[in-house]
Order: sequence, then structure tokens, then C-alpha cells
Amino acid sequence: MQNAPSPSPSPTTTPLSSPTSSLSLTQTINGSHHFTIKGYSLSKGIGIGKHIASDNFSVGGYQWAIYFYPDGKNPEDNSTYVSVFIALASEGTDVRALFELTLVDQSGKGKHKVHSHFDRSLESGPYTLKYRGSMWGYKRFFRRAMLETSDFLKDDCLKINCTVGVVVSAIDCSRLHSIQVPESDIGDHFGMLLENEESSDITFNVAGEKFHAHKLVLAARSPVFETEFLDAMEEDNHEIVVTDMEPKVFKHVNRQALLHFIYKDTLIEDGECSASSSSCVPSVSDTLEAKLLAAAEKYVLPRLRLMCESVLCKVISVNSVAHTLALADRHCAMDLKSVCLKFAAENLLLCAQMVFNISRKTARCCSLSY
Repeated sequence: MQNAPSPSPSPTTTPLSSPTSSLSLTQTINGSHHFTIKGYSLSKGIGIGKHIASDNFSVGGYQWAIYFYPDGKNPEDNSTYVSVFIALASEGTDVRALFELTLVDQSGKGKHKVHSHFDRSLESGPYTLKYRGSMWGYKRFFRRAMLETSDFLKDDCLKINCTVGVVVSAIDCSRLHSIQVPESDIGDHFGMLLENEESSDITFNVAGEKFHAHKLVLAARSPVFETEFLDAMEEDNHEIVVTDMEPKVFKHVNRQALLHFIYKDTLIEDGECSASSSSCVPSVSDTLEAKLLAAAEKYVLPRLRLMCESVLCKVISVNSVAHTLALADRHCAMDLKSVCLKFAAENLLLCAQMVFNISRKTARCCSLSY
């Protein structure tokens, strides 16, 4: 009796791997800039094709600028129109972007003149700027005679808002599920340490007011404090008398301004008597930011210095630029000094007029005293 043939082995089946997926995402990175043109009537006559440029602003990793042509850009129009363009001000090739230009109605009626790529279908897609200096805009943005009798011009001033949306594409390979990690709250924890004064081991005496702090935190933040504490003997008195600073710089509106920065790495969020509230203080040097700028220099706190410079530069005016420049020079605030010099150069006539008025007023007072 013959044995039945053994069955042939079945083919090995390879298990299917888990499917993968990816997503191509094209979107815009948006940013805006507000450009104010004061002294419009004085800008007329600079010449066809010559422009007034805004400061450069950054959107999507590129620098941009607004160009305003008071006499127009096109010689054929013979200065009948003003021209407005958005220019690529940094190196770049084939930068694709959407744009919006808005001439602001200053009557409060909200009837702005808007040219926009946003919120509408574009048959040929976003605009492509080939190289640095490429521009998008309108040679015939507004008829000049109509502009000068409109609500867009007020007190010889024009306001132009610009929005740029840089087109970017990326492959999103992120997992279907993700876990969000919250922002760091280490500043809040250190802030609680300051407020509770727990385990404090150093006291500041400022004009009779005392503030408690922690040597380790201060030494980690400031090389001046580090040197002072390392050189001090263990048995030394744990109190530092500060004679060249006002108590409000240490403590302002129930919050310790300098120590608040050292512990939390932020400025106090309080507008009272700040540089942004010019009606509250008689001069720039009396602002809290100016006082903190001096403290930043004394204790070698470069980030605090930059924060104060940033606040002070936003409120520079013809009346305050000289005082702000002197303040910046006194405390080695080089960025603020650069902004002041640039502002003075751009507003040379107004600054010269202010100096002339002050000199004339001083001369009149001197003549009356005799």
C-alpha cells in the first residue's frame, strides 16, 4: 500500500505593513505694516519715479518696504496720479506672495481705499517677485487732485496700511495624535519665590524701603551681583544699601520693577508713568523705562537694556529726540542711539525748527530779564 503524497508547503504570507500618510500644506505667513507720511505737501515735486520709503519690515523670512511716489512712477502720467508699491527689500528669488494696500480714511467713516489679493480667487495664483527690488502695486493708485481734497489726507498726513502674505509649502508628516506642551512657566515660579520672600537671604535698602531677594537668583542673572556676593565674607551683613536708585525702580505700583525682571525676565505690565503715557511724565528721563535703563547698565543686564530701548524708541518725537539721544548716549544704549540719529536725520527740518524756537524763546527771556 502506497503512502499518499505529503501536501506541498503553503507559500509564506508577508504581513502588510501599516499604511503611512503625508499632507502637502500650502499657506501664507501674514504680516502687516502701518506707514504714516507726514508733510505730504512738502514731498510733492521730488520728481517722477522718485519715492518715499517706509522702514523695512519682516514677513515670512523676507524684508519688505512700502514705496510712495508723490509725483507718480509713470512719466506718461505727468504727475496726475500718486503711485504706491510694495517692494521686496531683501535677497530672494521667485518669492510668491499676496498683497493688500489700504489708504486709510481719516474722517472716521471707515471708507478706506483697499486693493487686496486676499479673500478672492486669483486666476493666475499669487504674485511672484523674481529678485530683490521687485515690486507689486499701482502706478495710478489715486488721482492726485482728488486725493488732496479727500478724507484720506488730514493735517497734511497720509496713512497707508500694508499686508503681505508670503506663500509657503511644507509636507506635514506629523502623527495623527499629538500632545501639546504648554509654554514654560518657570518665570511664574520664580515670581512666586520673589513675592513670597521664602528663603530670602539678602535685603536691599533703598531710601529706607527694604526689599528681600535671593543671592543665587541675583548672581545667576547679573555678573555684578555674582562678583559682589562671591567677594563678600560669609559673616558680612546680608543687606545692601542702594544710594543711586529710587525705590520706585525697585518697587513700582506694588511690584518690584528691577527684581521683577531679574526673576521673571519681563517688564512689569503697567502703563502708569511709562514712556507710552507721555501725559503722565514731564520728560523722557523721568519715565520708568529710563530709570530701568540706568539700572540695566549698572547691573549689566543686556536684555533689560534692550527691552527699555524698545519701549523708548516707540515714542520718539521731534520734541523728545534730543533728550532720548542724550539718555541713550549716557547709558551706552547703542540701538536706541542709532534710532534717534536716524529719526533726527529723517526729520531734520522739523528738529532744526524746534531748536530755533527754543533759542528764540531763550533769547526773548534773557532780553526781558534786563
